[in-house]
Amino acid sequence: MFDCDGVLIDSEPVWEEVRRAFVADHGGQWLPQAQDKLMGMSTAEWSRYLARDLGVGLQPQDVAAAVISAMAARYAEHLPLMPGAVDAVRAMAARWPLGLASSAPQSLIEVVLDASGLRPDFQVALSSEQVTRGKPAPDIYLVVSERLRVPPGECAAIEDSSNGLRSAAAAGMSVIAVPHPKYPPAPDALSSARLVLSSLAGLTPDAVAALGAAGPPANG
Repeated sequence: MFDCDGVLIDSEPVWEEVRRAFVADHGGQWLPQAQDKLMGMSTAEWSRYLARDLGVGLQPQDVAAAVISAMAARYAEHLPLMPGAVDAVRAMAARWPLGLASSAPQSLIEVVLDASGLRPDFQVALSSEQVTRGKPAPDIYLVVSERLRVPPGECAAIEDSSNGLRSAAAAGMSVIAVPHPKYPPAPDALSSARLVLSSLAGLTPDAVAALGAAGPPANG
C-alpha cells in the first residue's frame, strides 16, 4: 500500500502554498500548527478546517472546490514526483498487488496516476473521501485491503506523515516510513514504523519481504 502525497509526489509544499494563499485571500488566518493538522485529513475534513478554524468565509464545499482546482492547475504545470517513485512502485508491482490509500481527492489521484504512468501498477486506488473517517483513522487502509483481498496483517504500508503512519498502524499493517525532510512526523507516530527509510531508493522488494508481512506474490 502506498500513500500518495509526500510519498509518490512531493505535493505537501504545493498543498501548503495553495492553502496558505487561499486562506490569506479569503480573510482567514494561517495558524502555526495548521500544516501538521492538515496532513492526512480527508477533503471534507480539511475544507471544514479551513472554513471554520482558519476563518475562511466560505462554505466547506466551496473551499474544497476552489483549492482542488488550484492544485490541479499546479499539477498541470508540473507533477512533482518524488525521486525514485516510479522505479519503487514498478519494482513492488512486479512482486505484489498494490493499493493506493490517499487523503488526496480522487480527482487529483487520477491526475497523478495518469501523468506518472503508474495507473496500471495499482489494482486499487482510493481517496479517504470515500470512507467515513480520514487518517489517522484506519478506514482508508482497511477498505483498500478489503478490495485487494489481502488481510491487513499481510500488508505493508508506505507513509510519510504522522497521521498517515498512525492510520496504517491502526489498521494493523507493517508500517514503512519515508519521512519528508520538511515535514518530519511526530516521534510517537514514527515509532510505529518497522522500517524507516531516508528515500524511496531503499524501498526494495527484499526490504519489504524481510518484514514478513507483504502477502503472497502477485504473479504467484
